[in-house]
Amino acid sequence: MPKRLVTRYATKSPEDADENQRRIEGVFAELAETRPGTVSYLVFRLEDGSFLHVSFHNHGDYEVNPIASTASFAHFQDGHADRRAGGVDQQTATLVGAYITTID
Repeated sequence: MPKRLVTRYATKSPEDADENQRRIEGVFAELAETRPGTVSYLVFRLEDGSFLHVSFHNHGDYEVNPIASTASFAHFQDGHADRRAGGVDQQTATLVGAYITTID
């Protein structure tokens, strides 16, 4: 069964938000190279310095997660707690609908 995850957290400072964004951009660069077909991934940097990750997983719970298994995601995770203000809110979500054209 497909899994949808929504993850939100805040960063401590604008500098931490910038560093977090650079590391996330590295994850997207690696995904663009490897082009896994079992995930879709969006990350939003919100005006208040928080981040919202939305991922769609079409792989089994015991199969390799194409996002979390990348070297760039390990780099993103390194020191993540130090960049964050507070904890991480991660929830599974039910997709109600989607309409996607071009995302810029």
